[in-house]
Amino acid sequence: MRYRVLGGTGIRVSTYCLGTMMFGGIGNPDHDDCVRITHAALDAGVNFVDTADMYSAGESETIVGKALKGRRDDVVLATKVHFPMGDDPNSGGNSRRWIVREVEESLRRLGTDWIDLYQVHRPDHTTDIEETLGALTDLVRAGKIRAFGSSAFPAQDLVEAHHVADRRGLHRFRTEQPPYSLLARGIERDVLPTARRLGMGVLTWAPLGSGFLTGRYRKGRPMDLATGRPTINPGRFDPAAALTAAKLDTVEALVEVAEEAGRTLPELATAFPLAHPAVTSVIIGPRTEEQLRATLKGADLVLDDALLDRLDAIVPPGTDVYPPDGAWAPPSLTDVAWRRRPAGERAASEG
Repeated sequence: MRYRVLGGTGIRVSTYCLGTMMFGGIGNPDHDDCVRITHAALDAGVNFVDTADMYSAGESETIVGKALKGRRDDVVLATKVHFPMGDDPNSGGNSRRWIVREVEESLRRLGTDWIDLYQVHRPDHTTDIEETLGALTDLVRAGKIRAFGSSAFPAQDLVEAHHVADRRGLHRFRTEQPPYSLLARGIERDVLPTARRLGMGVLTWAPLGSGFLTGRYRKGRPMDLATGRPTINPGRFDPAAALTAAKLDTVEALVEVAEEAGRTLPELATAFPLAHPAVTSVIIGPRTEEQLRATLKGADLVLDDALLDRLDAIVPPGTDVYPPDGAWAPPSLTDVAWRRRPAGERAASEG
């Protein structure tokens, strides 16, 4: 296992980070099995574990807490806050009120006194970024968290957050956690260069393209839509959809490259993000120990220039074969009120 420094913090983390979104009801409800998966990852040299409060409504954090008993000091532990954790309209978002309250719940579920990396799971344009950074800075000073970062933030929001931190004397985001894979390279245009320029560590997720880079789904072959990822997001696996066809066509070309290199497609896909100079660690999210061990076989793989050139020819740098699953969409696109004047105001302006 290789190790890199996390965003100028001086903390050294493994280049593979164990993601635990599949721990709990959404993926693997067997707590003992999830503990075994965690221990297998740690025994293989992984020292970085990432979870979130909203994964299976807190169950993932509870499982991680069980798994780290007796091993907590040797692990860099990351979790996240933002998504609603109840029906109360204030039980989510990036407000000081919610962050200060929810960090205590995460600490309780994780069974620890501190969190190494506390991440804001998505942007929240209803909350002033100074409010969010101020709350997180206070948590660092209180010793509850060691550092904090962002997840799925666009480049302009990263720049704004750093500017506000510098201007107000607050701690700054040390990391960014975006989706990144051979099927979704759009962040190479702005997020990755910006994070590198700002000295941020980058933890990428979804290296297997939500399952399409596992080799399980192939062009011209029957697709099992009754198990695994298709049961969670069936629309992303619709055989009649143009995006599905584009993904399957790309997969065939990538399989050819992997086979010629003597590696599996998942090994190639997981190694790919680590070739970018901005990336610190890639998050792997196994549901079973078998999946973990298959992924870890590729931990030694370093892609050379000739191989990277071939990958660039299949999926050009900075392009997405499909919009990455789970990426944040700005309200300027999702809410018509952000891009349309009220009808009465439009009519008045025309007069």
